[in-house]
Amino acid sequence: MTAAGSPVVLTAAAGHGRAPAGIGAVRPAGGTGAELAARFPARPVISSWPQTRASRQEVLARLLAAPFALGNALSQQTRRQGLLTVVSWLESQAGDTWQERWAASGAEAVLDWRDLAACWRTGRAGVSRRPAHIGPGLLVLICADVIRPGLAWLSGFAPARRGLAEEMARTRDSAAFAELAGMCQRNAVGAQAGQTALIRVALIMAAKGGTVADITVGDCLELLGAADQVAAKLHGGAHSPLFYQLLLDMGGFPGDAPAAMRVFSGRGQPTCAQLIDRYGIACQPVRDVLVDYLAERKLSSDFSSLQRLAYLLGKLFWADLEAHHPGISTLQLPRDIAVAWKQRVMTKTKTARAAGGTAAITVSARLDGRNVLTAVRSMYLEIAEWADEDPRWVPWAVRCPVTASEVSHKKDRTQRKSRMDQRTRERLPVLPALAAWVGAERQATADRLQAAQGTDVGALFTAGGQTLRRSVMKTHTTGRTWAEDPGTGKRRDLTFEEHRGFWAWATVEVLRSTGIRIEELTELSHHSLIQYRLPGTGELIPLLQITPSKTDEERLLVVSPELADVLSTIMSRIRGTRPDVPLVVSYDKNERLYNPPMPLLFQWRCRLENRAVGETSLRKYLDDALAAIGVKDASGHALRYTFHDFRRLFITDAIMHGMPPHIAQLVAGHRDVNTTMGYKAVYPEEVINGHRAFITRRRALRPAGEYRTPTDQEWADFLGHFERRKVALGDCGRSYDTPCIHEHSCLRCPLLRPNPAKRPRLAEICGNLTARIAEAEAARWLGEAEGLKVSLAAARRKLAQMDEITARRHGSTQLGMPTFPDVAGRAVTTPATHPASQETR
Repeated sequence: MTAAGSPVVLTAAAGHGRAPAGIGAVRPAGGTGAELAARFPARPVISSWPQTRASRQEVLARLLAAPFALGNALSQQTRRQGLLTVVSWLESQAGDTWQERWAASGAEAVLDWRDLAACWRTGRAGVSRRPAHIGPGLLVLICADVIRPGLAWLSGFAPARRGLAEEMARTRDSAAFAELAGMCQRNAVGAQAGQTALIRVALIMAAKGGTVADITVGDCLELLGAADQVAAKLHGGAHSPLFYQLLLDMGGFPGDAPAAMRVFSGRGQPTCAQLIDRYGIACQPVRDVLVDYLAERKLSSDFSSLQRLAYLLGKLFWADLEAHHPGISTLQLPRDIAVAWKQRVMTKTKTARAAGGTAAITVSARLDGRNVLTAVRSMYLEIAEWADEDPRWVPWAVRCPVTASEVSHKKDRTQRKSRMDQRTRERLPVLPALAAWVGAERQATADRLQAAQGTDVGALFTAGGQTLRRSVMKTHTTGRTWAEDPGTGKRRDLTFEEHRGFWAWATVEVLRSTGIRIEELTELSHHSLIQYRLPGTGELIPLLQITPSKTDEERLLVVSPELADVLSTIMSRIRGTRPDVPLVVSYDKNERLYNPPMPLLFQWRCRLENRAVGETSLRKYLDDALAAIGVKDASGHALRYTFHDFRRLFITDAIMHGMPPHIAQLVAGHRDVNTTMGYKAVYPEEVINGHRAFITRRRALRPAGEYRTPTDQEWADFLGHFERRKVALGDCGRSYDTPCIHEHSCLRCPLLRPNPAKRPRLAEICGNLTARIAEAEAARWLGEAEGLKVSLAAARRKLAQMDEITARRHGSTQLGMPTFPDVAGRAVTTPATHPASQETR
């Protein structure tokens, strides 16, 4: 970007120094799960504490009084009998404290501890009938902190969990449990999921003692480990993070505690040895060489590329050789073995079951086969080069089995270009229909959800072109809204349909308006929105900052009014009633790491936490939209878009409408303009080559004086160009220093950006054109009438475009942009008096 000086960049306010309510300071994602577990140890298990050292009389006196005594006399009588039985049974065990007696009884080592107590009570072994009252007796001992069973036993023995959360809330920490239950209710958490979360909190208190405020991050991790150990069956799964999120939002954890429980499951990046050992290489010396080679390449490669290289060398190269030539132990391959391997690697075999149960084997060409040959050749040549400086590579510096001609990608690039161009030609005409459908579906699903929420249970309602009945739910298990088709009775989750419709629309609109990669889309955050003020006019230009991804280079994109509407709608949704954008933890699948909490734009609310919308979910939403449209490709199959197709469509459309290729290269973030031209389809190759040759000749003929700092007058002419683009009905979109190629016929020109405020004027023009057409037809000026009809059709299209823009701009959205005093410490300002004194960015 070149300008008269360094722009004043105003970054978004949300996320700078303030985190969502209940989270406190910005929480780092940390390292791997093992590293985080080491940073947050669980509370140690102690063998003695005051309550467990109490005498029988002290225990009974305390547990038969408030708050442990029940109000119902019959229930209290049952509890008293159970308490006396369990206390007497424990008293017969070895040990000085009640905890030691519990451990000595072996209750946690048997299938059901109640059998032990029943046998002791009757004095006979093998008693089948268990007293019903001993379960409540043990429950009150646990809640009174007289004994502390192990987490594994509590998690695996379901009767021990029965009534535990309710009794803990009643006797030990009623205020904290009431707050936790209120949080579940306010966040529309299902009854069963909320109850399970409270049970998990109660389990930690039962095993470790203390109150809710005493629970640590390590205790939560220990509970999950114990649940895994005994394969505990709990509603919502053994790894449901709801209980952790409740404790986190209460504010009892330290400020550096991870913002989500799933961060602890991160295994981090595998080592080079682990990457190679996946493929079970038998020859240990070759395995060590491959590991060392990856270690050398690791310094100059990202993890995704390193993992791909390990697959090519470990799986498709050496593991394939060992599978077909057992006992091979040298990189110096015989010629026949090398030829056979190269033939195999260029094909791909697939086995499928036919209708009759027989196996059908199909062999097809491997599209990336030459990449395998290239990786192997690079390894051999680099080992030979390293052997000149490092003796350990000398035994492995042998003749390469892949020749230079075999790694020529010229034909592959041509074939790939042809395939990609065909994909672009098939999908570019479908893009407007896809965008229109997702926009309509987003509105329809929102209308259905809103209508259902305002309809009584069991009543019919009509919205979004459909008539449905609000479903009758036996129990309120989730915060979702359900409806059913009155004809078929099929139940539908309207909350999910609205969620899917919105994010499918947001994905299509952002990708087709920016051409960014999918990993860049999922990493868009509130920090990505910045602004630039034109030094001459003071006009604010919104910009979208794309974080470094594939090429490790950030770039700025100008936000069009349409894209601004989409982004503001997304931000309104994720913020809700909050003053800022919530921070969420996302997973980088390419680097195998959890990112620190960030105010991502693509996020959604799940119970008490905000989660990043995953790439897999967006893929499914897009497939559902294409399936609903019902478009077929040339082979008759359902047309399918990949996320990268939008990138190719964006570049093709931009160059077709006049964007110079070198500008498109910067917008797309490519290092080479040839990559950009490879994405672009439709135009024949000779036009591109001719255009590039013309630019080369023109630069060679131009005097060096033209490549100088512009004068004040030239700079004023440049800024004045944008003022001269204003016309009666809006703005002209032609590029700088280009004449009008449509002879100033703005009404018909596709470059005209209509201003909805000028709609009355355009309506008046339409009326005037209609009257002139009638006059021309009456006077038999048929040629004049045809020309006026073309203008009238163009005017009506502009009217429709104005109406569409007005519909999108139904309301303003506060994006949280700070004023100048808020960012004065970070802003860079330079005088705009003389462009020659300022740098080019």
